[in-house]
Amino acid sequence: MTERSEDSHSAPPSRRWLLRAAVATGAVAATSVVGAGPLTRAAADVGAAAYPLPGHVTGDIRLHDPSFVKRPSGGYLVAHTAHGIGLKTSTDRTAFRNAGTVFPGGAPWTTPYTGGDRNLWAPHISYHGGRYFLYYSASTFGSNRSAIFLATSPSGDSGTWTDQGLVIESRESDNFNAIDPDVVVDDQGRWWMSFGSFWSGIKLIQLDPATGKRTGSAFHALAGRGGGPVEAPTLFRHGAHYYLFASFDLCCRGADSTYRIVVGRSTQVTGPYLDRDGRAMMSGGGTEILAGHGSIHGPGHQDVFADTDSDILAYHYYTPNGTAQLGINWLGWDTAGWPYVH
Repeated sequence: MTERSEDSHSAPPSRRWLLRAAVATGAVAATSVVGAGPLTRAAADVGAAAYPLPGHVTGDIRLHDPSFVKRPSGGYLVAHTAHGIGLKTSTDRTAFRNAGTVFPGGAPWTTPYTGGDRNLWAPHISYHGGRYFLYYSASTFGSNRSAIFLATSPSGDSGTWTDQGLVIESRESDNFNAIDPDVVVDDQGRWWMSFGSFWSGIKLIQLDPATGKRTGSAFHALAGRGGGPVEAPTLFRHGAHYYLFASFDLCCRGADSTYRIVVGRSTQVTGPYLDRDGRAMMSGGGTEILAGHGSIHGPGHQDVFADTDSDILAYHYYTPNGTAQLGINWLGWDTAGWPYVH
């Protein structure tokens, strides 16, 4: 149920930059910057009162709802909310450039859900078996007359995408909202797609790896806030658990946005997901790991992915003048297996 725009953002940091950010928030003594080695848990654990700044990124970093995939040839491809779904590329996860759109000629098949608006929301991009898979949302603000579609491409480049049709839709008579897709492959090789926004919350369905489309009719309920603001699920497997990251509260109000990122975990991909205090995410639970602080407003609609140097948290946030930008931080794990941002 989030209002989207064409802006976008994303980025990751160097160790020295992260330490400078920690110094700025009072998390690490200034002397730690000189000759810094690997960032320790104690140095990175800044807590809710002093979250770290986003890492340094440059170039074309305005966006909403970033989703990252590492390319087999090297570098990164980012999909984001925009007319026709925006694309950006980066060779180093720091400098980003515009790479056009998924559908430069438009996507008229989405009109029944968008009312003719060309803006398509909240994509999730991944790479499997020599093809890129892109799940994306079509809707209008405040409505659950929504749909999630699938497109595939051999290269991921603008104009090479073929739409594969509808994956799931929701109607006004339904108690869920079919937007904000995210796909995870479990430890048995099964594909799952989480999605949802407001209404009855976050849902999970199984996909057929051969087609990328839904298989069966089962729904699993993962998180809810009694109709309140929860959306943008991301499922990530780490150790013995699946972690459900979600965005609570309100996006897309510029510097007045209240988005924040929370997490729960389960030993089963289908749940139940509990937060650090044992509260069920289906009953409004969720441990906060990032929220607005200082000049960083409304961080959310996160993506989590594994990279060679660290697990990465990517998200958008708003500057004080209301510009949506890409944020990137390292994601660490404490001794109890809970994630923290640094």
